[in-house]
Formats: sequence, structure tokens, C-alpha cells
Amino acid sequence: QAPTEQMALSKAAVSNAMSVGGNEFAPVQLKSSMDKMDAAEKAMAAKDYELARQLAEQAEVDAKLAGSMARSARAQKAANALQDDIRVLRQEIERSAQ
Repeated sequence: QAPTEQMALSKAAVSNAMSVGGNEFAPVQLKSSMDKMDAAEKAMAAKDYELARQLAEQAEVDAKLAGSMARSARAQKAANALQDDIRVLRQEIERSAQ
């Protein structure tokens, strides 16, 4: 039986990873998920449904990892920017207190 549901889930995971910045923050994991998705689609076309399912599952895992890494990196970037803002404010407060 064709793993159409798994293929759809995996495509959605790859798409999600791209939309949250996987290209910028987790390019290796994102490329791996895309390569596995391509291979899964080829396996589907060849009617090798077991291989297609396995590759699609692996693609989904890689894509979820890429998405998580991207979200984490973006959060870290935002936290660093906030720390910089706080440092600048402290310097301004110290200057005006003198």
C-alpha cells in the first residue's frame, strides 16, 4: 500500500523547516531531509512503497530536527539582541547618573 499519508506528513515537515529558517540555521539537516524526500518520491514512482515509507519517515525526522535547530538559533539570536539592548540601556543609565 502506498504511504501517501506519510509522504504528505514528510513534505509538510520539510516545508515547515524551510519556512522557519532551516536554510539559514540548519542547512545540512534541511538538505538531508530534502534529499531523502526526493528519494522517497522516486521510490513511490517505482512502486517500492516500503522504501518510500522508510525514506519519507527519515525525511520527516531530519526536517523536524532542522526546524527545531532553526527555531532554537532564532531564539538565541533574539536573546543576544535583547542582552545587547540591556547593556546599552545600563550604560546610558550609568552615564546619566554621573
